[in-house]
Amino acid sequence: MHMRAFAVRLPSGQRYWTVLDEDLQVVPVADGFLRHQRFGRDGAESTTKAYAHGIALFLRWCVRTGRDWQGGVGQLGLFMTWLAHAGPGASSAGADTGSAAVVLAGPGTAPARGARRVNGVLSAVRGMVVHAAATGAAPAGLVAMLFEVADDRDLPEAARGEDGRMAWRMRARHRLREPQTTVERASDGEILALLRACRSARDRLIILLMARAGLRRGELCGLHRGDVHLLADSHALGCEVARAHLHVVRRDNGNAAWAKSRRQRVVPLDFLVVGAFDAYQFERMRVAAAAGSDFVFVNLFRAPRGAPMRPDAVGELMAAASRRAGLAQPVSAHRLRHAFASNVLDSGAEIDVLADLLGHASVSSSQVYAHPDPSRLRAAVDAVASPREQAGVDR
Repeated sequence: MHMRAFAVRLPSGQRYWTVLDEDLQVVPVADGFLRHQRFGRDGAESTTKAYAHGIALFLRWCVRTGRDWQGGVGQLGLFMTWLAHAGPGASSAGADTGSAAVVLAGPGTAPARGARRVNGVLSAVRGMVVHAAATGAAPAGLVAMLFEVADDRDLPEAARGEDGRMAWRMRARHRLREPQTTVERASDGEILALLRACRSARDRLIILLMARAGLRRGELCGLHRGDVHLLADSHALGCEVARAHLHVVRRDNGNAAWAKSRRQRVVPLDFLVVGAFDAYQFERMRVAAAAGSDFVFVNLFRAPRGAPMRPDAVGELMAAASRRAGLAQPVSAHRLRHAFASNVLDSGAEIDVLADLLGHASVSSSQVYAHPDPSRLRAAVDAVASPREQAGVDR
């Protein structure tokens, strides 16, 4: 019963996550999908980790309910109920269910998992089933149990085809409605409080790169020294981009840092960030162990010194700085990214410019980051001409 997610490190140094059974043997159907996701589709290690944990939950449920995984696909509705209401005590790999049935409180009680988590697990299961069917490891009929064919009449007009004809698409049969949640931008006051609460030049630079360049934690920790160009002219470095900037490059890093976008992008840097880089360089030079690392951000104050920082360390830094700043709630790295995006739009930039700065392939992905300043909303309403002005009447 003890299906569990497990990290695998290959001889090349690359990592991905798989699923092991109670005998610590790799589950082939899960492993094939997860390896394809990691190496066939160039997915992030963190993606395979999330998928592996979700698939392990599904396989664990199948075993505990006396089904093979293919039989479980036909009963995803039951799995959804179990997933929503079986807490860690009943659904974890180490849960001791014994031979007796476990009675769970169902709908009407507070769920053990939210809709977003349930949908994430279902997405992982669907991916595994589709991959198994595509590779001949499972009957193709299983896919029809997961998806239904739907027309586009429920889509907004802008999302339909230009020829006016009705189109068809695949739609997942099993999905919970997720309540709309918004991630608020960090305010300028919060950012300033964080900067004042920093105890090192390195930490101030980290916050500025998220708040004024929009970098994600993985992109930040994955920066190599050659990615940062602070000269007014970078031709000597083989770069045609003018003025201070950095390059966000997707690569495998030993510190689990990963650039989400496959497309390399350039992010301009302002004078505040450039000044923070200079201050950090002097601080870093005082740690001899850091000299040999090609990573921009390394451990300076704790062992192993000189080792590249991990993305989790950025979260710890943010939480500690928020506490020292006396903020009511911790400011996350994601809220700093929202602040950057909103400030870019408030300054008058177009949404396609923001998409390039954030590394989004589609402008629709950038729209969720837009939290206009209230004064901008007021200005937009005040700019609308009155009916008298529109009619050309003076009084």
